[in-house]
Amino acid sequence: MQRISQLAVSKGTPAFQAIKRLRSLPKASFSSAAEPEKRKTTKLREMFYKKDLDFLMEAHNGLSAKIVQEAGFKGIWASGLSLSAQLGVRDNNEASWTQVVDVCDFMTECTDIPILLDGDTGFGNFNNARRLITKLERCDIAGVCMEDKLFPKTNSFIDGELQPLADIDEFCGKIMACKDTQKDPDFMVVARLEAFITGYGLDEAYRRADAYHRAGADAILCHSKKKDDSDIKAFMEAWGDRCPVVIVPTKYPDTPVDTFRDYGVSMVIWANHNMRASINAMQQVTQDIYDTQSLVGSEKPGVIATVPEVFRLQNTGELKTAEALYENPTEIHKRMEPARPMKTSE
Repeated sequence: MQRISQLAVSKGTPAFQAIKRLRSLPKASFSSAAEPEKRKTTKLREMFYKKDLDFLMEAHNGLSAKIVQEAGFKGIWASGLSLSAQLGVRDNNEASWTQVVDVCDFMTECTDIPILLDGDTGFGNFNNARRLITKLERCDIAGVCMEDKLFPKTNSFIDGELQPLADIDEFCGKIMACKDTQKDPDFMVVARLEAFITGYGLDEAYRRADAYHRAGADAILCHSKKKDDSDIKAFMEAWGDRCPVVIVPTKYPDTPVDTFRDYGVSMVIWANHNMRASINAMQQVTQDIYDTQSLVGSEKPGVIATVPEVFRLQNTGELKTAEALYENPTEIHKRMEPARPMKTSE
């Protein structure tokens, strides 16, 4: 930025306007003395450990991740169900962990808020899980949540009572391997309890949570498929404030969030609602176009996004600014240092 400011650029040219926009940014953005931006891992950890309840909203690709950030959410839940659904496969580890990481890479690249990945069972044993951690850290994912079931997993809401749980020692070893592997101390490893899902009671849920916490898990996700919050209430009364607790109220949506605050819950995950909303919208628009053989209904205001809105979400304006700086030969030469003659021997 300092070099650009020292070079001649004609007023009124695209390059001049582009530089003017850059200069309008806060000075702290370019100052070496400015306080560095918090890492996404630190942002996520602070969300878990703050005093008040916080929220993660589901996203499943770069576009939905950007929409989540623009809505005001401070963190993203990269849902396993949603990621698999948008790829057109089942939530049974049919999408490989490398395919999941590829999608997450696009999501984190276009957002500034942290992402917690639904890492299923860790995609295998401790060795698979720790390789996942390494890859997630490289693409700036802030944390992973792993459930204590067997690989390949089945979605918790499909015949949950028939799904076997992982051996406690085996899952604790997996947690330890992940914590030993991570480079960033703020990277979050969340252990997800499936005891209530599979029909066990509070005693088994607590026994497992206690073991996972002692093995190094940064937080516990207490999962329940009941239509009320009784499992959550019972667990929170038994657990207290030993570490942050996360819940996913998909099956008990009528419970007020203030109730979760009263219980001492740290984080609520709205787990799959962007994916489900997009399915409903696409089905309606697609069926209307098929039935009417016309775009009249779908192009009405409020039915679908405008094309300019798509361009805005894609950050097309930034590319226009960059093109003015880097693809205009006239402006390029104006910003270059004077040519130096070649030295010749006398």
